[in-house]
Amino acid sequence: MSDSTLRDLTQPLIDHAEGQLFLNEAFKIIVEEVLHKGTDAEEKVCEWREPESLALLLDLQLRDTGESQGRLLQRVRNVAKYSIKTSHPHFFNQQFGGVDYHSLAGRFLTEALNTNLFTYEVAPVFVLMETEVLKALRQLVGWTDGDGIFCPGGSTSNMYAMNLARYKLFPEVKTKGLWALPRLAIFSSPGSHYSVQKGASYLGFGTDSVVLVKVDDGGRMIPEDLDAKIELAKSQGFVPLLVSCTSGTTVLGSFDPLDCIADVCDKHQLWMHVDSVSWNPHKMLLAGLQCSAFLLQDTTNLLKRCNCANASYLFQQDKFYDVNLDIGDKSVQCSRKVDCLKLWLMWKAVGSTGLEHRVDKAFLHVRYLLEQMKKRDGFQLVSTPEFVNVCFWFIPPSLRGKEGNADYQDKLAKVAPVIKERMMKEGTMMVGYQPLGDLGNFFRVTVFSPHICHKDMDFFLDEIERLGKCL
Repeated sequence: MSDSTLRDLTQPLIDHAEGQLFLNEAFKIIVEEVLHKGTDAEEKVCEWREPESLALLLDLQLRDTGESQGRLLQRVRNVAKYSIKTSHPHFFNQQFGGVDYHSLAGRFLTEALNTNLFTYEVAPVFVLMETEVLKALRQLVGWTDGDGIFCPGGSTSNMYAMNLARYKLFPEVKTKGLWALPRLAIFSSPGSHYSVQKGASYLGFGTDSVVLVKVDDGGRMIPEDLDAKIELAKSQGFVPLLVSCTSGTTVLGSFDPLDCIADVCDKHQLWMHVDSVSWNPHKMLLAGLQCSAFLLQDTTNLLKRCNCANASYLFQQDKFYDVNLDIGDKSVQCSRKVDCLKLWLMWKAVGSTGLEHRVDKAFLHVRYLLEQMKKRDGFQLVSTPEFVNVCFWFIPPSLRGKEGNADYQDKLAKVAPVIKERMMKEGTMMVGYQPLGDLGNFFRVTVFSPHICHKDMDFFLDEIERLGKCL
């Protein structure tokens, strides 16, 4: 007979004392495995296991009966042990990493409170807080007025922008759908985030509607080609809709020339996706996943008009407080996590000056890394960094001086994947690699965690050399 059949279902099924004891013990494990060992440069970034082995070790199968607290605590420890330590000083794999303890406290508090950010009555603190945080972010951009919302990520923010641009130009799309629209064109660069293509597909534009504008040698959109591509699209029967600019492309970290692009947008009366801004504080500002803001200059309530469905069971208009505080109808989602608290608490702790210092520190590390690369053989930059992305090839001794060989590029493209495999299996470090256009695989390291120091930069270069010297 199972435990559930022995329980009196008229009584509470959760023992708070027992649950809180478990939570206290689990928290100790989290602090030890994730926040102590996981930030120690002497510990591994990961404990690599092949998928079949890891699945067996974790015993992932779900069963009819529950397990003891001791067994569950061991499972907590295993999850922590075999997960990637993204706060480790040698984790350079993505554009996030490191830990801010004030932000983390905000994340713990958000999860414990478990509320939904759609009405003032269920989230009074957070409705007011999100409004203030969005206002502060807009002021950093340079806007005195506007609107905005926290989204699950930058991809969603980009889709919001595309959808809003379409609604502003053709508001009838909300009721009549795509049948009421002409063929629309979106303009972006080959280095823009892949969510532009995804958004075009998801929103019904079609990926063929995304026109890629030429870029210069640094990966920046060329305004003259943008103007020409817009004129060409018009001649082909398209209605130009939006230019999706990028301030810090994913791979190279390139910044499109916004002023010149704005002139082109003004000329053709296009929405410029910098009038709307996708900003991810969970990256460089270390707010923790997820924390992504979509900011607007608009003051006409466009966001709500575009997305609202006026659900009467949530957004009653005869409430006893100001119903404008019920912000959920601005969102595509219904249920929405509280992402503003983690940023707000961190910002309160360090101030705008403290956040500025984190950015300054990141650029300091980039300069140091470049200086050290110049002193070593085998490190070749893809391009001069404009941001905190450093893209480079490591050329092992066996390939040096053989750039003219017919198979040189093919062999060089195989270097990064092998080095990546070796570092992962040894658990010493993580850094990403990728091809780009006609360029074969190269490393991309992003160095913005406030926890790293020059010693970690030296380790990074030493480890690339150690793992790749015999290739």
